Amino acid sequence: MKEVKSPKKPLLYYYGIVLLIILLFNVLITPMLSRAQVVEVDYGTFMDMIDEGDIGAVQVEDTQILFTDKEGTMVYKTGPMEDPTLTERLHDAGAEFARVIEEPISPIWSFLLTFVLPILIFVGLGQYMSKKLMEQAGGKNSLSFGMGKSNAKVYVQSTKGIRFSDVAGEDEAKESLQEIVDYLHNPQKYTEAGASMPKGILLVGPPGTGKTMLAKAVAGEADVPFFSISGSEFVEMFVGMGASKVRDLFKQAKEKAPCIVFIDEIDAIGQKRSSGSYGGGNDEREQTLNQLLTEMDGFEGNTGVMILAATNRPESLDPALTRPGRFDRRVPVELPDLQGREAILKVHAKKIKTAEDVDFHTIARMAAGASGAELANIINEAALRAVRSGRIIVNEADLEESIEVVIAGYQKKNAVLSDQEKKVVAYHEIGHALVAAMQSHSAPVQKITIIPRTSGALGYTMQVETGDKYLMTKEEIENKIATYTGGRAAEEVAFGQITTGASNDIEQATKLARAMISRYGMSDQFDMVAMETVNNQYLGGDTSLTCSPDTQKEIDRKVVELVKTQHEKARKILEDNREKLDELAKFLYEKETITGEEFMEILTKGEKQ
Repeated sequence: MKEVKSPKKPLLYYYGIVLLIILLFNVLITPMLSRAQVVEVDYGTFMDMIDEGDIGAVQVEDTQILFTDKEGTMVYKTGPMEDPTLTERLHDAGAEFARVIEEPISPIWSFLLTFVLPILIFVGLGQYMSKKLMEQAGGKNSLSFGMGKSNAKVYVQSTKGIRFSDVAGEDEAKESLQEIVDYLHNPQKYTEAGASMPKGILLVGPPGTGKTMLAKAVAGEADVPFFSISGSEFVEMFVGMGASKVRDLFKQAKEKAPCIVFIDEIDAIGQKRSSGSYGGGNDEREQTLNQLLTEMDGFEGNTGVMILAATNRPESLDPALTRPGRFDRRVPVELPDLQGREAILKVHAKKIKTAEDVDFHTIARMAAGASGAELANIINEAALRAVRSGRIIVNEADLEESIEVVIAGYQKKNAVLSDQEKKVVAYHEIGHALVAAMQSHSAPVQKITIIPRTSGALGYTMQVETGDKYLMTKEEIENKIATYTGGRAAEEVAFGQITTGASNDIEQATKLARAMISRYGMSDQFDMVAMETVNNQYLGGDTSLTCSPDTQKEIDRKVVELVKTQHEKARKILEDNREKLDELAKFLYEKETITGEEFMEILTKGEKQ
């Protein structure tokens, strides 16, 4: 969209004014002062200059005689004398009888012109420039250069603006926002039915899911002015400046109504107000929030101003801000599903050249859990890989490798493992894959590699679900925990010792086991009782325990017991399939990277015979 900026006169404009005043002073006033300077000489000097013919112009008066030298560069004066032949002598010397100079300026006028006038000119110019700067920066109520003025960027409709067709994978969110676009186009249709549109719409979801892009798409589709500002821009070090910026923002919005105001990361100013004693800290944030609440639902209506806001932390917002009448509608912008990921990949793939045989459905399955921003990054990484390979066409191998780059980082070119370490890593990764394959309800293995990555991983096993899963049974979670422990179990079975390579596996297995007991109610002892709560579900999903210390000890005991049971199950599976473990580990050791098809071919080779 095209950004509209308020016209501001450049600094060169003010420098031009100063230069003009200086030129006028030099051209008009300075010559006047210089002409008033006259050298006084005695009458004898005057006579000598006549005899030498060094007289240019002469002005004879009753009280004085003014004259110049032959070149006219100096002005002299002398007193009059009784000299009847003066006129004749001057005529013979070639003097010209003319007015030499105006009346000399009085000392008072000289003082005013040389001292007082320049001071007044520059003081007045300084006041004028200061006033203009203040008006451009923040108006009369601003304490300092624009602190009271909102820094909202103003955009107008543009043929190159973002449309709903540019946003893929968020069909439910687009459907909810399409109603707002229709209202801005045809408000009479809703007013005739007695319906009113929501005053505010809150977009919530994880980072990178396209909340800001959806807001811009609404403005692009509605064909109305669009104000964009971040919540952090309202916060200033001076108390009251945030509230002043809110007032200024809504004042501008009312002047351009109907329009859309978009506040990104609104949790910066919309956090829950403290219930403690008054005066216990800086209340600048609360004053800003109070002003926002007033503007959104005060006595003065904001007809034609639609407010959109985005946040990753909806649970931290003040209830007064999220109540009906302010933000009436909450639109979830979640991570895309399989169909959405495929659509997003295709939208971003339009910007690059791709091979005709690229299967975006497979790429979307491999990128499970990726946000829209991560999918865009995957496409870009694939294009960069193609360029590094000397090609301009992106193939499926480029896209698969770019997914691995986003997940595990780039391949480490200078990481050289010893033969023993390489063998341990091969057994470790095959352990994961073999345990997953021998259990039911496990995702198929897509790829196994022992090439070190910049994320620190010495290898990894990629499992890809055939479709999106929204529910997991207790058996499926237990199988997943067993798969996590399969790497360590393979080291124990093959070498009789363990290494530090299972640290991330241990972390993931423990997290799943704890969630089963404390959040999912999959324990006979605690049944359907929640022992912990999830904080910031869109920002990592950190949890906090809500039980007594004794109960926490019991939870820890159950977690250890559960992980230990699945570890034993994984080790039993590998011991029962020791020949396949050795064969697969040797094959991976030699090739370093194998596909899921190659893995299953070796695994089922004996069964086919």
